[in-house]
Amino acid sequence: MYSLNVPVPGRVARLASDLFPYLAPFDRVRDRHTLVCKRFEETDLDRLRERLRQTLSGAPAFDARVTGIGFFEHPPRGSAPVVYLEIESPGLEALHSRLVEEFGAIDGLEGDDYVPHVTLARGGDIADARAVVGQHVDSVDWTVSHVDLYDGNFRETVASISLPA
Repeated sequence: MYSLNVPVPGRVARLASDLFPYLAPFDRVRDRHTLVCKRFEETDLDRLRERLRQTLSGAPAFDARVTGIGFFEHPPRGSAPVVYLEIESPGLEALHSRLVEEFGAIDGLEGDDYVPHVTLARGGDIADARAVVGQHVDSVDWTVSHVDLYDGNFRETVASISLPA
């Protein structure tokens, strides 16, 4: 499966590192922090890359901001709970909507169900998730000037697409 990811600045990784003592009780703690804009079930990389370039043509750069910590008690996939950094970005939501119009939504994750976030940890106790949510994080603001196409099978970025300023 491929995904279109928004690169996050190093300050976001530092926020996650600062929270590690509260994340340690979880089954899985993320060491790579990403912000997924859209997932694709397309298997032909060349075709997907070309469709993305056409769909994203003229899409502007946009601002994003970490606003706090949240958790999904019952995520649509995988172990629960999922603790994450909350992301506020009208531009990201607009880009997501544009991609859903072109490629369709993955049920339970996209379209009306899309919640912009950076996963920190998953699997464990709800009380531990509430303890993390109770922690203060400084907001982090950044401008997104490109997005990365990520290959989940090989765990690597296979293309970057610039968003004009």
